[in-house]
Amino acid sequence: MKFSVEQKYDRAAAEVIACYCDADSYAHWPTGGHLSSPEVLSVVHSQPTVTVSLRYRFVASLPSAALAIIDPDKLTWVEESIYDLNRLSSTTRLIPDHYASKLSASITTTYRDTASGSIRETRGEFRVKILLFAGQVERAIVDGIRDHLRAEQAAISQILAES
Repeated sequence: MKFSVEQKYDRAAAEVIACYCDADSYAHWPTGGHLSSPEVLSVVHSQPTVTVSLRYRFVASLPSAALAIIDPDKLTWVEESIYDLNRLSSTTRLIPDHYASKLSASITTTYRDTASGSIRETRGEFRVKILLFAGQVERAIVDGIRDHLRAEQAAISQILAES
């Protein structure tokens, strides 16, 4: 399932991407919704890139029929994002802790300056390989990602306002 989310900020793109590359920022990340708060595993600076690894857990309800195939407690993954500070972009891959043969995702994000701040545009594709229930599970997870990105926008805006 393909998805895209656009987030607008009143600060420059370089300032926004810097928040995503700062381990301390994740302490202010949203809680609730479909995804857990991220657990910061590592932040590695290697100019001009920064690699950020976070662990997430899907915490929303799944369709009851899908529960016969998927254990919700095992729906966890590492989100590994590589930020290119020169190009103001990132690529992200999700590395499932379980169900690696059943889940895959690719995500790209671009940051661009505007007259009033910047825009962060995230595009991705999430695939679930489960007979009969793939679409339902993909929709639930992608809805969770969209909700999380909206809540994340508020957290980043707050961090930037306080800096």
